[in-house]
Amino acid sequence: MDLEARSLQPNVKAVLLAKLREYKSDLNNLKSEHKRLASANSNQAARDDLLESGMADAMSVSANQRGQLMMSTERLNESSDRIKESRRTMLETEELGVSILQDLHQQRQSLLHANDTVFLLLKKEQLHGVDDNISKSKKILTNMSRRMSRNKWIISSIIVVLVVAIALILYFKLSK
Repeated sequence: MDLEARSLQPNVKAVLLAKLREYKSDLNNLKSEHKRLASANSNQAARDDLLESGMADAMSVSANQRGQLMMSTERLNESSDRIKESRRTMLETEELGVSILQDLHQQRQSLLHANDTVFLLLKKEQLHGVDDNISKSKKILTNMSRRMSRNKWIISSIIVVLVVAIALILYFKLSK
């Protein structure tokens, strides 16, 4: 009982440990009283003293002791019942805690799965956007390449025309 009480929450533990100490002291008192009575029964001199003091006195002491014993036994039974009830409550609380932890674990897994799904969707959208940008860039580069080729042809044509014109001018100037 002591170990179970120590494993509980601090506010419940203090109350239960105090009650447990009280019950232990009651139990120790009862044990010492029992030993004393048992030794008194075995000791013949103690018997003679009891008988000499009178039968009425012995009856009242015996009734008094019996009443104390009954009260102690009743308190011990009540405390046992309270400890059993506390243990039952603790087990119910533990089961509830385990259930809550399982629910929290499932919710965590759901959140992680949802986060992964959102991340994948965003990544797909980004990749789709990148594909569109790559396609546009490819078209622009193709057009630039065509313009460069066309410009090369135009420039080379102009150079050829100029060389032919210079050659004709020189031919006519030198031939006169």
